Amino acid sequence: MFKAMIILKRRDDLEFEAFKSHWLSHHAALVRQLPNIRKAVFNFSEDQGAGDVDAVSELWFDSEQDFLDAYASETGRKVTEDALARVSRRERVMLSEHVIL
Repeated sequence: MFKAMIILKRRDDLEFEAFKSHWLSHHAALVRQLPNIRKAVFNFSEDQGAGDVDAVSELWFDSEQDFLDAYASETGRKVTEDALARVSRRERVMLSEHVIL
C-alpha cells in the first residue's frame, strides 16, 4: 500500500479553528472524490497550531502511480488548489506503509 503524508502549516491570516473546519468539510469532500483513493485521515495539532505544523493529511492508494494519476485529474487539481489557497507550507512525504501491529 502506498501512503502520502502531507505536512501542513496554515496561512498566518487564518485562525486555526477556521482552517480545521474548512479542512474537515470542504477539503474533505474534495479528497473523497479523488480517483482510486483508499483511505484518508486528517490529523490536527493538539496545540492549536502554535508550532510549525497545523495538520498532517494521510492518503492511501494502491500504488504511487495511482496517487500521481489522482492528482493529475481534474479533482486532484481542485484538491491542490484548495490546499494551496490556505497553507503557507506544504511538504509531501511519500511512504510505503508496513503495518506491524
